[in-house]
Amino acid sequence: MTTSDILLRDLDVNGILRLTLNDVSRRNALSEAMLAELGAAFTDAATDPKVRVIVLAANGPAFCAGHDLKEMTAGRAHHDGGKAYFAHVMAMCAGVMQGIVNCPKPVIAEVTGVATAAGCQLVASCDLAVAADTAHFSTPGVHIGLFCSTPMVALSRNVADKHAMEMLLTGDMTSAARAAEIGLVNRVAAPEALQETTMEMARKIASKSSMTLATGKRAYYAQREMALSDAYDYASGVMVDNMLAQDAEEGIGAFIQKRAPQWQDA
Repeated sequence: MTTSDILLRDLDVNGILRLTLNDVSRRNALSEAMLAELGAAFTDAATDPKVRVIVLAANGPAFCAGHDLKEMTAGRAHHDGGKAYFAHVMAMCAGVMQGIVNCPKPVIAEVTGVATAAGCQLVASCDLAVAADTAHFSTPGVHIGLFCSTPMVALSRNVADKHAMEMLLTGDMTSAARAAEIGLVNRVAAPEALQETTMEMARKIASKSSMTLATGKRAYYAQREMALSDAYDYASGVMVDNMLAQDAEEGIGAFIQKRAPQWQDA
C-alpha cells in the first residue's frame, strides 16, 4: 500500500490498517487533496482482503479542523462566486463520509486534540471512536455565519436531538468526557494510553470473521432507516443468509465443540 505525505497508511500483522492524517501545518484540514487521499484509501481498503479493521488517527495537536477555509475562500474567485467549486468540495466530502459508512470494514476514530466542523463529522461518521481525555469536539460554523449543515447529518445520527442541536446552535467546545456521555465517542483514555486502548479494541474486532463483520455493518446502517416491521423483515432475511454462510456453520460448530473457530471469511 502506498504512503502519501498527508495521509500515512500502515497495515499490521493483525489486519489493522492505520490511516493517519498528517497535514499538521494545516491542522489536518479536509482540503481537496486530503479528501482525495481519504476517498482512495477507504476505496482500496474496502476490497483488500488483508484489511480487517481500519483505525483513523492523526498527527499533531488537531485531529481535524474541518474544511480548509483558505482553500474554500480562494474558490470565490471563480466566475460564479464559487458556487460550482463549493458544490464540488461538498460532494467530495459527502462521498468520503458515506465511503466510511459503506466500507465493509469496521472503522475506529482515534481522536487526539480537537475535531471541529467537518472534523467532528469525520469522527461521527466512523463506526466507533476512542478519544484522549484532552480531546474536544465542536460544530462551530455559527461563529462565522456558516451553519454546520453537513456535519449535522453525521452528528444527528450519533447523538440525541437536543445534544446535537446544542452543539450546532452554540458552536461551543464539547469535552471528551461529555462526548462520551452523549454518545459521540465510545471510550475516553489518557493521551499516553489512547493508542493502546484503540488498538485493543481493533484487535478484538479483527479476530472475528470479516464476512460476519461486513454483514453486520451493512445490515446495521440499512435497518436503522426503516420502519420497525420492515427492519425486522430485512434483518430476518440477513440472518437466514448469514446462517447459511460457511463461517456461521464453523462458528456455531466451534462453540458447541468448545474450540476456537477457524474463520474462512466466507
